[in-house]
Amino acid sequence: MAQVQRMSRLMVKTLRDDPADAETLSHKLLVRAGYVRRNAAGIWSWLPLGKKVLENVARVVREEMDAIGGQEVLLPALLPKEPYEATGRWDEYGAELFRLQDRKGADYLLGPTHEEIFTQLVKDQCTSYKDLPVILYQIQTKYRDEARPRSGILRGREFQMKDSYSFDTTDEGLAESYRLHREAYVRIFERLGLRHKIVSAVSGAMGGSASEEFLAPAAAGEDTFVHCPSCDYAANTEAVTFAGGAPADGSAHGPVEELDTPDTPTIETLAEHLGVPASATLKNLLVKVDGEIVAVGVPGDREVDLGKLEDHLAPAVVEMVTADDFEGRPDLVRGYVGPQGLDKVRYIADPRVAPGTAWITGANKPDTHARNVVSGRDFQVDEYLDVVVVEEGDPCPRCGAGLKLDRAIEIGHIFQLGRKYTDAFQLDVLGQNGKPVRVTMGSYGIGVSRAVAALAEQTADDKGLCWPREIAPADVHVVAAGKALQTELALEVSEKLGEAGLRVLVDDRAGVSPGVKFTDAELLGVPRILVAGRRSGEGVVELKDRRTGEREELTVEEAVARLTA
Repeated sequence: MAQVQRMSRLMVKTLRDDPADAETLSHKLLVRAGYVRRNAAGIWSWLPLGKKVLENVARVVREEMDAIGGQEVLLPALLPKEPYEATGRWDEYGAELFRLQDRKGADYLLGPTHEEIFTQLVKDQCTSYKDLPVILYQIQTKYRDEARPRSGILRGREFQMKDSYSFDTTDEGLAESYRLHREAYVRIFERLGLRHKIVSAVSGAMGGSASEEFLAPAAAGEDTFVHCPSCDYAANTEAVTFAGGAPADGSAHGPVEELDTPDTPTIETLAEHLGVPASATLKNLLVKVDGEIVAVGVPGDREVDLGKLEDHLAPAVVEMVTADDFEGRPDLVRGYVGPQGLDKVRYIADPRVAPGTAWITGANKPDTHARNVVSGRDFQVDEYLDVVVVEEGDPCPRCGAGLKLDRAIEIGHIFQLGRKYTDAFQLDVLGQNGKPVRVTMGSYGIGVSRAVAALAEQTADDKGLCWPREIAPADVHVVAAGKALQTELALEVSEKLGEAGLRVLVDDRAGVSPGVKFTDAELLGVPRILVAGRRSGEGVVELKDRRTGEREELTVEEAVARLTA
């Protein structure tokens, strides 16, 4: 028999108004419906109904992970510093890492992800090729010190995540483990009712080669992805690569000509002053890479994507220059930097700054720019990197059609890590030929708590939450309109439904008006609502589909049969 939960005994307090600090739909509704409660910035408590939804998501994840042979473990969240020092991530994670010391002064961290610890576990437990392949996973709370925790549970400082790791002796084995996870993720998100896109991604601090993200399209999403309407190409904007501009004939341009351009330190003021489009100018952004000043050149009508730049240069630390960095550097004139006059400065350019192309750019003198500055003739590019912010209409890398941009929530990420972590810990097993074999790894994450928010964003309507049945806190919400007879019938039908194996939430609260009960039923979002109302004396109830709004009157027997079919 499934549980029948009476709202008269349930700790739930619904709110009529949105929280003052809430910006996203999921934040507003999960708080209003009494699913979560804020304790501090980025720190949330899960209340009874919210915990049920969270556990339902975790159950689906577990079932599909078990189906591909995954074995569940639970590793500590409080972790020693040394394994993360061995891989360099103690420093690479930077300010996002929660660091602490015990009473003896030893350094620890709260785990943001567990590649190092799983690698050590397998090194301890697996010694032969016969022990592999193996897939291990856990569902656990992770910790990241977000600079701007916001959007409720979408971006918190602690969150629940499923992280799994595959260990194989060959690259072919890794590819198979990656395929198994990819297919399992598709099944998980389909069962959860999450619309999703699989997009190419970058590995970042995780390391490794192949990397894909699972994104849930939603207006509240903090990720931007591109997709092509003419082919199946889709990618995170940071993973989009431009093939490069065709080299031009630089000899067609005259010599460099200096221009008097007072008070034009920005591309906008320069383009207006000269009456030229911004695309004719060359923007030169100065950054520091591990403390060394580097110039990044892009067409003036484009912006530098610092995330892309950081990914290209990882694990180096990229920072913006400050006023102090110009001290003692006469070759660096703020607002008037040009690549043709840089002294001992590494110059990175976007592929659009192709050899032979001519630009208007800084002349490295105050209030002065230069015309006919030709790439390859007047300056040399040390390295070409695609570092511009992708814009709507940019050519698809696969077919050349104009790309479309959309917002989405990242709900999963899969990586072929390779041997970065097994090299760090010298994880070898005895191979079939009796010689040591270096193990290769994959890492695969799903944001369990984030999936709850993503579902709320995708499925809610103007009345409230609207959960898919698989993860709803109950199968049916029975509402007693208010009178004693109606409450009696509501409890009777609830018991029958519970005996039939359904999870039932019954609103039997005394002293609460029917209007408030109906409003709460729509706000809480259980997919089917059964109302014991005006025809209760005849043994007739009303069944409503929360998603479509369709209603029909049924006898109690008919309602039980319909709901348990």
